[in-house]
Amino acid sequence: MERNPRTRRELDPTDRRILEVLQADARLTMAQLAERVALSASPCWRRVQALEKAGVITGYHARLDRRRIGLGVHGFVHVRMHEHSTRSAAGFEAQVLAIGGVVACQNLSGRYDYQLELVATDHDAFARLVREQICALPGLRDIHTSLSLREVKVAGMLPVPG
Repeated sequence: MERNPRTRRELDPTDRRILEVLQADARLTMAQLAERVALSASPCWRRVQALEKAGVITGYHARLDRRRIGLGVHGFVHVRMHEHSTRSAAGFEAQVLAIGGVVACQNLSGRYDYQLELVATDHDAFARLVREQICALPGLRDIHTSLSLREVKVAGMLPVPG
């Protein structure tokens, strides 16, 4: 049975604490996690498994410093589409998923239809990415590109509502 990703799972205070601790450090052993949330290891492990099964925890990842791996340019492309059909959106989104330099894509309300977040090694590589891959996407009406001058807050921990 497929679960609805929009169905909100009710979280008790212990679940919320587990999520907060794991977001801060997902490399903890189950014993360390259990200690930090005041549980024994087995009940803590069962709760983590339940959170994973419910789709609340979707994975465990290493956070990389883009500059230290050679991705010195960070920017955004706002896209307006010619049409807004389900078919054209699906085609556009499928191709965006295949572009390696696109690290995030959001479908927006308002002036633009999509916002793409891009990274590249340098300005020339960024320009090639936009000209050769983004501009070749189907259904584009126009785009607006901007470069990040400084990252003030990078995607981090989500607040866990209580």
